[in-house]
Amino acid sequence: MSDLVSSLCRACFFQLCQLRQVRSSLTTDTTKTLVHAFFSSRLDYYNSLLYGVNDGLLRTIQAVQNAAACVTTETRKFDHVRPVLRELHWLPVRKRIVDCVPVTSVASRRHLRSAVSGCLVVTWTNTSLGTRIFAVAGAKIWNSLLFHLRTQIFGQKLKRYFFMCHEHI
Repeated sequence: MSDLVSSLCRACFFQLCQLRQVRSSLTTDTTKTLVHAFFSSRLDYYNSLLYGVNDGLLRTIQAVQNAAACVTTETRKFDHVRPVLRELHWLPVRKRIVDCVPVTSVASRRHLRSAVSGCLVVTWTNTSLGTRIFAVAGAKIWNSLLFHLRTQIFGQKLKRYFFMCHEHI
């Protein structure tokens, strides 16, 4: 996994250096879009592979996210980055990786029917805004899919399912 993480970080830092050179001519919204395209999409692509990696590798990836946040908001190098991440509404790397948790990975729920059907744990929130985060909304949408969509040839059937749903609207 260290080779994967080092290549991921190398590519992201390269893109951030390129972005830093033109940052003064970009708006904050444009910069956010570019950072999401270069960093967030790559990180989300590797989420399932990064689950369970050691803390050292996660800290390396977190350093890239911190640098991306600083470039996006033009924060100085030695300022605290946690408030910046909060302002941008970015989850820390560790939280992004464990966002969607299968029911089978929770010891007390392994023997439930929902574990066999491939459902995800829906995180409890006490605010209406909290229901919009991916861990909650994504898990609810995934659990609402028909069983055979979650278990069989996922990509083809999901596209067909959403196409049929939008056709009736």
